Amino acid sequence: MTVSRRGVLAVGGAMGALAATAAGPGTAAAAGRGHGAGVRTGFDRLAADGYRLLAGQKVGIVTNPTGITADVRHIVDVMHPDDRVDLTAVFGPEHGFRGTAQAGGSEGRYDDPATGLPVYDTYLKSGQALADVFTASGVDTVVFDIQDAGARFYTYIWTLYDCMEAAALAGKRFVVLDRPNPVTGRAALGPVLDPAFATFVGRREISQAHGMTVAELALLFNAEFLASRPVELDIVKMSGWRRSDFFDATGLPWVPPSPNMPTPETAVVYPGTCLFEGTNLSEGRGTTRPFELLGAEGIDHRWAAAANALELPGVAFREAYFAPTFSKFQGKTVGGVQVHVQDRAAFDPVRTGIALLVTAKRTWSGFAWRADNWIDKLTGNTRVRTMIDAGADTDEVVGAWSADLAAFRAVRRRYLQYR
Repeated sequence: MTVSRRGVLAVGGAMGALAATAAGPGTAAAAGRGHGAGVRTGFDRLAADGYRLLAGQKVGIVTNPTGITADVRHIVDVMHPDDRVDLTAVFGPEHGFRGTAQAGGSEGRYDDPATGLPVYDTYLKSGQALADVFTASGVDTVVFDIQDAGARFYTYIWTLYDCMEAAALAGKRFVVLDRPNPVTGRAALGPVLDPAFATFVGRREISQAHGMTVAELALLFNAEFLASRPVELDIVKMSGWRRSDFFDATGLPWVPPSPNMPTPETAVVYPGTCLFEGTNLSEGRGTTRPFELLGAEGIDHRWAAAANALELPGVAFREAYFAPTFSKFQGKTVGGVQVHVQDRAAFDPVRTGIALLVTAKRTWSGFAWRADNWIDKLTGNTRVRTMIDAGADTDEVVGAWSADLAAFRAVRRRYLQYR
């Protein structure tokens, strides 16, 4: 399946049919786990087809510990001994190919002990510098297979973007193997990035919770943001996944895509509570419930009470006390809230995150934004910070991005591949 310069799917041949056709419910419903439990990833379908999409190509793959099969073997370990595919290089993102690095780190250049393959570091590389890495590796095709978390500020989608741009510069073909959005693909939520605030936690103009899979994002990136120099792009879709599926409906094993994303439940709250990285409160790093536990020294029961009084759909807040083992307030006992999602279908993580910021500022006199205004990079604009500082309530802040979000939703709709 080839994607044209306008990002339009053109299906041809056996592999095109594989990439473009989603299978039905499979065996999941019979097992009582819902319609999505028979999901097969893009890699599973590629391998089942004998890697024909990669025939005759020297292949390099951008992946990390989430690149696994249904029986939890890493795809590099599966591909390396298989004569049907010529895997010659691996490219590691933030946290590294084997996942040994914490947030803001990578593994550098090394030879993988298990396979002997050269592993190249992509973290914080982009443009021509990353294109030079692809050229030096000698590959013909760059494959991407990483589990995303569904939020704009989760950096793997910008690794995808940077690698697509660099592959185009280096004259390499690009293939995206799709995996589920763990928090569903039902809707786009939250503010849309203002390009003036572009960073590695948000390169381009998409919403805070994008509601797309990595393959859908690749199609959008290529047509909307890389149109002047698009990459030669192929995608391999999943089968059995529907937009309403949370990760636990897929039947797939969960591997933490980063050290502070331990469970699918973390991913459910992350698009909203990650905003606390932009404040002087702990976002729960250093606890067993990152992004579900939030707090600081001096916060008491009043914050949970104020948040519960808003009666936000699908969520309740418990007064909580915890002592982070690293990051903010390391070794100190702090007070705050634990976010308890009670109805995932009704829960809006971004609205909830804004409500928690508003109520934290109103109930705790010590509330402050990070000195570097990191909150502006996370939200993609200054409006959230300045409106909360001016005393705006949750509805006013959320309403401020409605026009931009509606425009993005219209663009997004053109690239959706699943029902």
